[in-house]
Amino acid sequence: MKKIKLRPRRGLVTTIKQNFHFWDYYLMVPYLILCLIGIVMVYSSSAAIQMQNGGTPQGYLIKQSIYVVLGIIVLIFCANFPLEHYRRRRFLQDSTIVMGALLVIVLAIGKAVNGAKGWLNFGPVNIQPVEFCKLYFILYLADRMARTHQKGKLLMKGESSRGALILATIYLLLILAQPDTGGFAINVCIIGVMFIACDVRSWWKAVGIVIGFPLAVYFGLQLAIVNGWIHGGYRIQRFIAFMNPFGNANGSGSQLVNSYYAISNGGIFGVGLGNSVQKMGYLPEPNTDFIMAITSEELGLVGVTIILGLLMLIICRMIQLGVKSHLLYQTLICYGASTFFTIETFFNIGGVLGLLPITGVTFPFISYGGSSMLVLSATLGIIINISIRQNKARLEVGEPFLPTD
Repeated sequence: MKKIKLRPRRGLVTTIKQNFHFWDYYLMVPYLILCLIGIVMVYSSSAAIQMQNGGTPQGYLIKQSIYVVLGIIVLIFCANFPLEHYRRRRFLQDSTIVMGALLVIVLAIGKAVNGAKGWLNFGPVNIQPVEFCKLYFILYLADRMARTHQKGKLLMKGESSRGALILATIYLLLILAQPDTGGFAINVCIIGVMFIACDVRSWWKAVGIVIGFPLAVYFGLQLAIVNGWIHGGYRIQRFIAFMNPFGNANGSGSQLVNSYYAISNGGIFGVGLGNSVQKMGYLPEPNTDFIMAITSEELGLVGVTIILGLLMLIICRMIQLGVKSHLLYQTLICYGASTFFTIETFFNIGGVLGLLPITGVTFPFISYGGSSMLVLSATLGIIINISIRQNKARLEVGEPFLPTD
């Protein structure tokens, strides 16, 4: 009797083992270092506040460690998941429905934090839909624009692209209605850069529609707030604090003033890990929005420079992979992801330094937060996926490569 050899199925574990030698160290090593620094700084910045509030000093440490572990798992999954599956019509349609539903639900029953109604509570788990919207825009628009460009259609004449423009505009307005100014601005920048990167003659019309209309609504609201037509509440207080923090040092400007004190105390080398003064009740939310102020106080300019250098390495590598790719879809993902990381970093640092109004944007991989960690890790995992594919393609044509090429 003839024996039949069964062909083993190629599972995720097998794929991970096969891809191990193709991993991009320029992305993975900085990511792991930043995650470890984030765990340390979240613990250092939150332990004292936790004890003052009657909690355990290790509370945020444990949660952030869990988020990091989950983030690494998500990154590994996304790095080895077939890239073609992200372009399947069913996947994109389901993602669009879920994303739209979350943005609507959060307006109806979402939890308001710092003036923005942007959180959904599911027992012990809190989800911030606008974080997931950033990755959604990157994947959805990259596919739609790549397909339109492949068919040789102008961006404003293709029916599929027109639908993408309308959808992006609606979702931006839903984000603006929360109101989440920081999330709105980051998504606007992601969409704008991706449209500009797509080599079509009518990109400026698309950018004008997708970005111009929501911006007009936003500035119209701000004008109404300034003139007293509607009540701005927390947002107008943040703007006043940005314009004159020391004139409102006992009120809305206290965050920025104490951030200045923390940075000044840190100097070049810092006061030492765990020795921050401003985290002892002077600076609110030291483990989220203002964690870089505490980092600057404890680790000094040297520590902050190392963190920014690691992030810059990741961002530059993303751009390099986008330039090297011969596929528009991969290029757009790389450019969208690099914009995501760059603008989020800029907004957080700008708020801490008083260069921008405080928007509540977290610092990538350092600030406490599960939604942010998972989305950032998933985004980076997809970029590593693209890098693995490029390394395999080079090997197939006989070109030598190193994981750091």
